[in-house]
Amino acid sequence: MSGPITVLPISGIPEIEAGADLGRAIASAAEPTDGDIFVVAQKVVSKAEGRGRRLADVEPSPRAIELGHDLDKDPRLVELILAESVRIVRDERVLIVETAGGLICANAGIDSSNVGAAGEVLLLPEDPDASAQRLRAEIGAAAGGRVGVVISDSFGRPWRVGQTDVAIGCAGVRPVDDWRGRPDRDGRELAATEIAVADQLAGAADLSRDKAAGVPAVLIRGRPDLVTAEDGPGARSLQRPRDQDLFR
Repeated sequence: MSGPITVLPISGIPEIEAGADLGRAIASAAEPTDGDIFVVAQKVVSKAEGRGRRLADVEPSPRAIELGHDLDKDPRLVELILAESVRIVRDERVLIVETAGGLICANAGIDSSNVGAAGEVLLLPEDPDASAQRLRAEIGAAAGGRVGVVISDSFGRPWRVGQTDVAIGCAGVRPVDDWRGRPDRDGRELAATEIAVADQLAGAADLSRDKAAGVPAVLIRGRPDLVTAEDGPGARSLQRPRDQDLFR
């Protein structure tokens, strides 16, 4: 099913601190209904889960000091990046790593923008899919029906300038719409088309706000067909398996 959708930035969510009931705060501000999809910014999820760190509390290792010098980065930040990573993918001009959760991104997704006090940074949620599942349960209880949740973050992309929001976690949303084996409008069988639905939802949500808006969640209404009864495979299913990746 396709058709018109409504993308609504959710206002009225209070400042979120560690331990806050984020799902309840979103539900109270949005009045959710069956079939709604909520796109929640990674930063607010990380804040609620206590993933903030003070650089003053970090003791950099010799490796972090070396990389910090080569890349002109604070070695304390580099130490946090290394601790969140399983391997370094690139360390020329920028530090690109593979996180423990399988994401390949700059600085292990650690960010200092819109965080608060100087010298503080936010790490990614430990398990974004599990975070999405918790939020879905909390918001769904308020909605009295099925809802979907996508946790989004801004990523750069190989061969493309600029950043766009993608799904790093999701629950109750079909992350991929697989058209392989189905016909196109001319009856030809499609062989490779897999639509990254969760990423499209993340990008659509980001169009309704800017980076200084202070809007941590967006409601997408009009695509209940994308909402599933179960939590589903999560955004991790969007990560290309190593044996299919031509660049690893």
